[in-house]
Amino acid sequence: MAHIKLPEGLPGIRGPMAFRPETAKPLNELAEVLLRSENSLSRGDRELIATFVSSLNDCFFCQNAHGGLAQHYLQCDMNFIDKVKAEYESTSISDKLKTLLSIAASVQKGGKHVTPEQIEKAKEEGATEREIHDTVLIAAAFCMYNRYVDGLATWAPQDRQIYIDRGPRRAAEGYIDFDLYK
Repeated sequence: MAHIKLPEGLPGIRGPMAFRPETAKPLNELAEVLLRSENSLSRGDRELIATFVSSLNDCFFCQNAHGGLAQHYLQCDMNFIDKVKAEYESTSISDKLKTLLSIAASVQKGGKHVTPEQIEKAKEEGATEREIHDTVLIAAAFCMYNRYVDGLATWAPQDRQIYIDRGPRRAAEGYIDFDLYK
């Protein structure tokens, strides 16, 4: 049960966003820019970073909601997403993405955990300064989003298939002007 009275039937972040639409708007605009705008990192890679950080934060709703999107964009199954969350270094993702996930993991612990060596390694693997910037900001933003969801004790459907099924629709709608109630 949520810590405050949220609109009924809205899981995860959707309940708090419906509770305070004026704060939902900038949060959704940030997600839209970070996860969907033109970028040299694919939407799938950026959703995977969000999924990975949400997993490190043990936010069930966000790791599955964004995992469903990553799965859709990357055309993979949830087993692959789970493997990346558990042991990304041994998966078939690019070495560049592995270095970016390492940076994201450090940000999740605290910004000062990011090392010059991590940044240099990411650059050696072809990461641009913008990709490094966006990785850090995605990781920092998802720490905030995860704490927003879990700090209010929102509920989340436990059937992961729901998140997989919603992935294509969320990919089509984006994060701005979508109906919180659907």
